[in-house]
Amino acid sequence: MAVFYKLYQDNRNNSSKKGHWYARAVTTDTVTTDDLADIMQRNCTVKRSDILAVISELVETMKTELQNSRRVKLDRFGTFKIGLSSKSSPTVKDFNATNNVRSLHVLFQPELKIDKNRKRNKQFLTGCKVQELPKNDIVAEEEETKP
Repeated sequence: MAVFYKLYQDNRNNSSKKGHWYARAVTTDTVTTDDLADIMQRNCTVKRSDILAVISELVETMKTELQNSRRVKLDRFGTFKIGLSSKSSPTVKDFNATNNVRSLHVLFQPELKIDKNRKRNKQFLTGCKVQELPKNDIVAEEEETKP
C-alpha cells in the first residue's frame, strides 16, 4: 500500500515558483469508526460493541480534558491539545477574549521515536511509501465536478 499523490502546478501570478509542479496527498476513501471496529474485531479478541463503547467514551473524555486546558497523550499514538488564533490588541488592557480570540482548533502531534542513528520517526509515517494516483474514471469525474 502507498499514500497516493497528484501533481499540481503553481499558477499564482505573484509566485516566484509559478509554473513549478508539486505533489499533494490524495485520499481515496474514508474509514469510519464502525469500519475500524470491524477491522479491529477481526484482528483481536475484543468484540465490536466493546471497541465502539471504548472509542465513544474516549472521545467524550478527551473532549472534557482538552477543554480543561490539558494535553491528552495516547501512548504509541500521539498527543492532542487545543490551540487558538487571535487578533492583536494594542495594549494588554484592551485585550478581550470575546473580541480578540478568533477561533479554536485541535492540534495533533503523532508520537515520535528517535532511533539509534538519532533519526526522528513519527508514528503512522514509519515505512510509509508514496506513489502517483493511478489515472481512472472516478478521479476524472471528481475533477470535472470541482468548482
